[in-house]
Amino acid sequence: MEQTMEERFDTAAGALCARISRVLLGLPPALKREVQEIGLRAGQPVTLCCARGIYFLTPGGRVLCCPQAGLLTAEQGDLAESLQRLCGYSVYSCQEELREGYLTLPGGHRVGVAGTAVLQDGRIAALREVSALNLRLSREVKGCASELLKRAGPSLKGGLLLAGPPASGKTTLLRDIARQLSAGLLGRVHKVAVVDERGEIAGAGRGLPQNDLGLCCDVLNGYPKAAGILQAVRAFSPEFIVCDELGGGEEAAAVAQGVNAGAALVTSIHAGSLEELACRSQTTVLLETGAFSTVALLGPRETPGRLCGLYKAGDLLAQIHGDPSARRGGKLCRISGVA
Repeated sequence: MEQTMEERFDTAAGALCARISRVLLGLPPALKREVQEIGLRAGQPVTLCCARGIYFLTPGGRVLCCPQAGLLTAEQGDLAESLQRLCGYSVYSCQEELREGYLTLPGGHRVGVAGTAVLQDGRIAALREVSALNLRLSREVKGCASELLKRAGPSLKGGLLLAGPPASGKTTLLRDIARQLSAGLLGRVHKVAVVDERGEIAGAGRGLPQNDLGLCCDVLNGYPKAAGILQAVRAFSPEFIVCDELGGGEEAAAVAQGVNAGAALVTSIHAGSLEELACRSQTTVLLETGAFSTVALLGPRETPGRLCGLYKAGDLLAQIHGDPSARRGGKLCRISGVA
């Protein structure tokens, strides 16, 4: 059954320690619909991050715009209890995720975890003395990708790279793109494969997607992106492959193989502007695979999901190669838009 925004908030907040979740669950429904992140830091006030700003709470549940004395504060014991509950009381079974600094909850909610790293042979082997938890709420906004899909039109079949800063709505848009393609809302049903390495797109629980990804979508949950892309091509013959936050190297090689097998890639990258996008070496690596004909740029976190521009990937790549100032942070020339 599809959850409302308030129900999604309650599910996520209810996974935290009892003392803090009790206050969070009593918040007004209108505020629950706005919250993007819940922050717990040892010895500091609990924070609610919304598009309009950061809010603080009193132990009685009052919501304040400015910090003051007597706020609801997360103690070390609250973080320890929250971590136990988030891990289903089996922290050991979540060590692989914790080494990467995050946990993914059913429904696609993601918890950033900060603490003291335990190093072994120069690599993070474990995490101890957890000092902060940042719970980013997963949202299912059906129809949020409609404008992007309408403007991209047939160029979507050439691959789409979705760029935006953190919390700008990239994952929410990817989820709705997969749903609309797979549900036939763009004219016909398309075969879609979602490579969901961190479980944020499908929000799988016990192997089953809890978010609506349409009628003809295969989810490779927990697969590393490079391996998942190749597995999708070999086993599912998708028309579109959707995944989150591609990197370079091995993943770029898998992207190139996917394109050569006839699948269009729809994925995301962190960048707050065209200048930032052009300065990232990761951008060049991905664009040079030939997997993307279109780059979409989103607005800031204050306006999640807002499309600021649609650009031809070839033009952007030419700018990167032809204008050295782009790599040094100089002003990037205007790039032709896609009608």
